[in-house]
Amino acid sequence: MDKNRVNELFGEAQALREKGIPLYMQVKKAILASISAGRVLGGDTLPPERDLAKYLDVSRVTVRRAIDELVKEDVLTQRQGAGTFVSERVEQPLNHLRSFTEVMKARGKAITSKWLDRSLGMPHEDECKALKLTAEQEVVRFYRLRYADGKPMALELATIPSNYILNPFAMEGSLYDLLEQQGCRPVRAFQRLRAISIDEQRAQLLDIPELSAVLYIERTAVTQDGTPIEFTRSWFPGDSYDFVAEIHNTV
Repeated sequence: MDKNRVNELFGEAQALREKGIPLYMQVKKAILASISAGRVLGGDTLPPERDLAKYLDVSRVTVRRAIDELVKEDVLTQRQGAGTFVSERVEQPLNHLRSFTEVMKARGKAITSKWLDRSLGMPHEDECKALKLTAEQEVVRFYRLRYADGKPMALELATIPSNYILNPFAMEGSLYDLLEQQGCRPVRAFQRLRAISIDEQRAQLLDIPELSAVLYIERTAVTQDGTPIEFTRSWFPGDSYDFVAEIHNTV
């Protein structure tokens, strides 16, 4: 155990003996104070629970309760076999139409993807409705797990009418870059957001517990003349993003 590191994060053990305040709340408060002061940053690993408990002279149950509460509040993230981390959150504006690649590059993140599916096929009912297609019009689908600095950040399933992209293997990086090269980049979009519990398969891909809360977004984007060109469904871990929008008084 690095005693100096624990001391740096939490101060002297006796500082956690405030009268009338449960010990787990004092541990929780100390972790939050360290994060606010910048002594521990997004992505940093907390010391092991047993080390914290020994140094702070509290039980592991006390430390566990404090950490569990902070995990529920999305302040901390736990990865099986890797430990407890301070959550890294990405602020993503909702009033700008930008791709995942553009958002992450603007934050200096290294972007990688794992392809789960690239295919040409007939549209499903929801795709027909979103893209205003008939059941006989083919679409291409791009399903991939997106990483930023090696961390799973999103699952994306994009559907494009095949008259815009016929070869599903034509795309390697940014979908919007490819559409822009063909002169048909979308200029506006309608997005529907809701919180859902993640299923087991997608939870494993995102490296989060099954039934964790995630943000599910459906986006339908259109070209300059109003033609639907993109229907994307995305799953974002709840501990990784803050979606923000600027609101104007129209009165």
